[in-house]
Amino acid sequence: MADVTGLSPATPTIGRLAVIGLGLIGGSFAKGMRQSGLCREVIGCDLDPVSRRQAVPLGVVDKVTANLVEAVQGADLIMLAVPVLGMRAVLAQLAALELGDAVITDVGSTKGAVALAVEEVFGAVPANFVPGHPIAGSEKSGVEAARADLFRHHKVILTPLEQTAAEAVGLVQRCWQVLGADVESMSLADHDEVLAATSHLPHLLAFSLVDTLASRNENLEIFRYAAGGFRDFTRIAASDPVMWRDVFLANRDAVLRSLDAFTQDLGRLREAVDTRDANTLLGVFTRAKSAREHFSTILARRAYMEPMQTQEFNFIASPGGKVNGSIRVPGDKSISHRSIMLGSLAEGVTEVEGFLEGEDSLATLQAFRDMGVVIEGPHHGRVTINGVGLHGLQAPPGSLYLGNSGTSMRLLSGLLAGQDFDTVLTGDASLSKRPMGRVAKPLREMGAQIDTGEEGRPPLRIKGGSRMMGMDYQMPMASAQVKSCILLAGLYASGTTSVTEPAPTRDHTERMLKGFGYPVKVDGATATIESGHTLKACRIDVPADISSAAFFMVAASICEGADLTLEHVGINPTRIGIINILRAMGGNLELLNEREVGGEPVADIRVRYAPLKGIDIPVDQVPLAIDEFPVLFVAAACAEGRTILRDAEELRVKESDRIQVMADGLQALGVKAEPTPDGIIIDGGAIGGGSVESHGDHRIAMSFSVAALRATGDIHIKDCANVATSFPGFIDLAQSVGMQVRLEDNA
Repeated sequence: MADVTGLSPATPTIGRLAVIGLGLIGGSFAKGMRQSGLCREVIGCDLDPVSRRQAVPLGVVDKVTANLVEAVQGADLIMLAVPVLGMRAVLAQLAALELGDAVITDVGSTKGAVALAVEEVFGAVPANFVPGHPIAGSEKSGVEAARADLFRHHKVILTPLEQTAAEAVGLVQRCWQVLGADVESMSLADHDEVLAATSHLPHLLAFSLVDTLASRNENLEIFRYAAGGFRDFTRIAASDPVMWRDVFLANRDAVLRSLDAFTQDLGRLREAVDTRDANTLLGVFTRAKSAREHFSTILARRAYMEPMQTQEFNFIASPGGKVNGSIRVPGDKSISHRSIMLGSLAEGVTEVEGFLEGEDSLATLQAFRDMGVVIEGPHHGRVTINGVGLHGLQAPPGSLYLGNSGTSMRLLSGLLAGQDFDTVLTGDASLSKRPMGRVAKPLREMGAQIDTGEEGRPPLRIKGGSRMMGMDYQMPMASAQVKSCILLAGLYASGTTSVTEPAPTRDHTERMLKGFGYPVKVDGATATIESGHTLKACRIDVPADISSAAFFMVAASICEGADLTLEHVGINPTRIGIINILRAMGGNLELLNEREVGGEPVADIRVRYAPLKGIDIPVDQVPLAIDEFPVLFVAAACAEGRTILRDAEELRVKESDRIQVMADGLQALGVKAEPTPDGIIIDGGAIGGGSVESHGDHRIAMSFSVAALRATGDIHIKDCANVATSFPGFIDLAQSVGMQVRLEDNA
């Protein structure tokens, strides 16, 4: 028989599967398992004679019966797919039988009620009972609607208890996975709370809305002119009424909590409409739109990525490309972050052009939406921020999730340390490994109450209402993020706050604070700020990101015949290490049309091919090019002679250990690269083809894409999904200038 997942038939590991209840869910599970080949025999049990007549001809089960004892006799696995309120009666019958080692599982959408019923009838929850719930369904019901692929690309939540046997969980998980489902585990209580909000409440509202409209005299006309949105929202009101009655009664407490919260928010919306409060309405709608788009992204990833656990986003970069033309790379990420932060805290409306619509910047934007700031966009790089003032932020409804953005977490920790409310900052697996003690320590010295995870890593838990005091902070290492964190905390600290850095780092925060009218004093290596002033809304034109432009600067520098112009690039003096280092290596870079936009220096950069030579990279340039070193290592590999980097230990605590990862990759391509504790030694020479690991680091992935211009064979670059985080559209832009890099076909 064909496996519904598209794989070869599974080896039978279950002798008899008994499915009690042949409705949509039970019938689909039975039909899928029957086709999977995982079990030798599928027995169905249902009290409805019509369902029993249809079950075998429809291919749902091998045999069918109305007798529960007959169905479960000799069963290895028993699936309970009956209404939640009918579950206790079925469980009572099972408790009276000798079931041997049979594993029992269920598909009820409320788990607390089911577990309680099991405990009551069995005396204690058996070790072979595995509560489960597939997040799948249809407005159609009954055995005739059963589909073998119903659960494919959908989540199934298992809620095993402490006494549940691991072998039983493994068997149930295997069954769902063979049906193409993505299986996760969750506690009973968490499951019922989450489902009350995301599934039960929407069904309740859909039933209520359709009933309200159907009760009005003019309902025929209303339904005749209802648009697609009404159809989409109310589709679930066609679901099985009996089943949903049982769900709401079984999960009563959690549903009421979600319903009360929704009713309260709906009341606020009514008041906003009644009082013509446009700002409140816009705030709700923009937050909802953003959340829905995020949800759509999750669904898309689930549909195309999660079911294929082996699928990866890999690049293939081929030799023989060219680098010519004129392009503009996306907006500067550092400035995009800060424009949202300061615009939100300003008084008035801030307009932003050129905003980078990457995941990192969007994480910052969403965090401020969650704290009550009304933000329109982004749309084609345009963002409108309705500032709330320095003391206008509101407590977020939950933790602030910042994805992979270390900039968001470190800078926000400074701002949030001075708020009256508590906050928790979390991130993805990569961000959760990055050190945050470097910001937590000085903030604590200023009076902030901050707890971190193990070894100073996320999550950060920030206690509100702390009395912050200004301080003079001597930074132990150069870091623009730490400097900015302390300066932003200084907005809320009594007195004066100053930061002295051991080497120059990017000064976007100081420049932008001045652009918003907040006084900042810069005296050599020390920046000073005092509380008590205000931020005034302004217009920001975000220049192209020099860190993104760096990949193309190196590409044009190492590719014979290249002539490329990068438009409107920010050339902040604290960011031009890439230009200075390439020029020191013999690169041909020319700055054209230099100007100042919104307090930031900008230029068009023309880069032409020139033979490069190895150099001892000046220590004073290291902080000015800290993010660009991965691609500079590629330039060093193409240069004549030896290149040595020192005093760059910061590279070991970025998204990856960029020193070691780049050294490993270069060595895999035949380049002599020796990592040192604080840098690397690279001898230029031929670059071969091969396979390299990016370890999920976007800059590593893009750097090896550039290296292919001088390679003798294809370079396969693994784990490149996070390129979208830093540089949306990188492949398209690279191809537009003649580089031969593409997404690997995983079909």
